[in-house]
Formats: sequence, C-alpha cells, structure tokens
Amino acid sequence: MFMAFAQQNITAGANPGTDPIRVMVVDDAVVIRGLLTRWLDADPGLSVVGSHRNGKLAVEDVEKSNPDVVVLDIEMPEMDGMTALPLMLAKKRDLVVIMASTLTRRNAEISLKALSLGAADYVPKPESTSEVTTSVDFRRELIDKVKALGARARRMRGPSKTMRAETNAGRTASQAPVGRLATPARPSLRTAPGAAPAGGAAAGGGFKLRPYAAVKPRILAIGSSTGGPQALQQVMKDIGTAVHDVPVVITQHMPPTFTAILAEHVGKAALRPSKEGEDGEVLQPGNIYVAPGGKHMILEKDAGAVKIRLTDGEPVNFCKPAVDPLFDSVAKIYGSATLGLILTGMGHDGAAGVKTIASGGGSVITQDEATSVVWGMPGAAANTGMCSDVLPLPEIGPKVARILKGGAR
Repeated sequence: MFMAFAQQNITAGANPGTDPIRVMVVDDAVVIRGLLTRWLDADPGLSVVGSHRNGKLAVEDVEKSNPDVVVLDIEMPEMDGMTALPLMLAKKRDLVVIMASTLTRRNAEISLKALSLGAADYVPKPESTSEVTTSVDFRRELIDKVKALGARARRMRGPSKTMRAETNAGRTASQAPVGRLATPARPSLRTAPGAAPAGGAAAGGGFKLRPYAAVKPRILAIGSSTGGPQALQQVMKDIGTAVHDVPVVITQHMPPTFTAILAEHVGKAALRPSKEGEDGEVLQPGNIYVAPGGKHMILEKDAGAVKIRLTDGEPVNFCKPAVDPLFDSVAKIYGSATLGLILTGMGHDGAAGVKTIASGGGSVITQDEATSVVWGMPGAAANTGMCSDVLPLPEIGPKVARILKGGAR
C-alpha cells in the first residue's frame, strides 16, 4: 500500500468521554463487510451501527441508524455506491461518506467523481479478499480516515460551532454543497509585514507569519492529502494561465492509477498541460507535474536543466509520495524564487519542507482550518511560523495568480 496513516493524527478520534463515532459499512462482499465491521468495532472510538450488502438497504436505513460516517463500496448489485451516494446525502446532509474501491482506472475515475458529488474521501482497497485481510496499511488508513473525518463532522455540528451567516467563500453555510463538510467562517490570519488583510479582514489570528519574498516565483510547489483533489482543482482553476511561465509540481497523497487521473483533472481545471512526472523529464514552464503514486518525486539540476527524479525509498511521514522530499529539493534549486502551497490533509507532511523553503528565502501559503477537510498538514505548516499567509481556499488561487503576475503580495 502506498502509505500508512498510523500515528499521523493523535487527536483524530473522538475525544475522551464522548460517544463513539457511528459508522455504517456498505459492501456486497460478505467477507469484506464482516472484516471491515470487526476492524472498526474493535476501535474504542468507533461503533458500527449498520452493515448492508447494497446501496438500497443503506439508503433505507441511514435515517434510522443515523451514522456519522458511511464506508461505501462502489460496485454492488441492485444499487451501486454512486447511485446511493446522493440519496444518502439528501437524507442526512452532514453525513460523511468515504468511498471504498479497488485500484482500477475505472474505480479511480468513479472515486474522484464521487468527491465532486459530496463524498468526503476515498480509501483504495487491495485487489483481492486475501490482500484486504492481510493489509495492515489498508486497515490503518481506513480507521484513521473514519476517525478524523467523523470527529471533524461532529465538531462542526456541535453547539460551539454554530454556522455563521456567511462563509469565506461568500455563501451561507446552508448553501454549502450537500454532503460537504460545511465550516464556519474565519478571518484570514495575517500578522506579517507586507501581508495585508484581504476583504477587510483584521490582522491577527495568532500565527507568526513572515513577509513574502521580493522576487517573482520561478516555480509553484503544492502538497495536499485528504480533501486535496477538490482543493487542487479549485486552486488550479483560479490560477489558470497565470502559471504560463512557471512549472507546477504537486505531491498529493494518492496510490498509483489515481494520480494519473488526478493529473488529467487538474490540467482540465487549469487549462494547462498536466501529467504524472517521469524520471529524467525536464521541467517545462506552464506544465503541471503530479508525483506518481508509490514513488517520491524530487527535482535535481543537471547541466543547467531542472529534471524530475523518481525514487523508491522508504515512506516519509508515513507517505509515498511525500511532500517534504519534493519541497526540500525545490528549495535547494530555486531558493527565494520558490512559492509553495500546503492544502488540506491528514498528518504533518510538508511542515519540514515549509521550513526549508522559508530558510532558502522562499514563500509558502497554507490553507486555513475553516475550509480544510482535515487541518492536519496545513495546521502543522501554519504552526511552523514560516508561512507568509494562512488563507481560506477561495482566496488562495487568486492570491497566487497575482503573485505569479508580479502583483502585490
């Protein structure tokens, strides 16, 4: 498996003294359904309240069982996962749905489509029942994602997290897409000189920030994980042609097959050439390169050209591909001309790389908590004190576009 999430999020589960997170498992394979149920029920922070062999039964039971999280298989008889997804979200709008699919191109396409329709995330299942049974990484990833996303959904619906009238995206919380984890608005968090509040937001927020580099960026490097595919597409759509004269390198925590499809989707959003990085490939301005699943992607300078190198080393921060190796290599080559982004994701991958970029004189923008699906990676980055901005997702792309065009920081 491409990564293990163990120990990434110590606070991912329910808080001590609270009720366990309620989970429903929907899978037509009786062995898999039983196995997932036992795994989840064995965790004291989780409780399986429903187990069904198809989407129809799950839709009929979702109001009665009232789960916080549904683990939903894609291919099932009578009603498949994609048909059941919008029906369940219509009945319970704050429901967290995690799609479960095997690593085929078709299922990867479907999983990414499900994210656009309101699913919170996905977990890639091993190909065979025997592999599922013996995969420690799959078990850890499933449990960690259920706990992190379920706990966040509960916090968001709690009395201390009452939705405010307007979100940073400029719409009311009640207008958030069905099934998405709607979040309260927060002001942009800026305290550094030269980081003037956008939209009239007051300076402050408690994060130590540093000024942007004075030089125009010559590369854009992005790291993301849980919730990343949606965030990446929005950011790259907002940036668009502003990257015509700089390359973009992306590490998204994803397995093989998924990353190739993600690259296609990101390219369509940005209207720029986009693909998985290939070993030895020379970076071209205006092109987008996504780290392939199961490999670390780094950059190196060779005879004046900057090339991609793919390595098959051990996971870094439990991840492969990982953000830190990419950021470290980018900072080494581009120095103060580096612009980095850390978007939504579990764990702390990228935080060390943020320090490396900042130490080299570059700049980093990180996504704020209110608009992150999981504020692990961006929270760790923000707390380094080395970022130049902490922004809500809708503000990141326009800000990057202005910077790339040489506009005000």
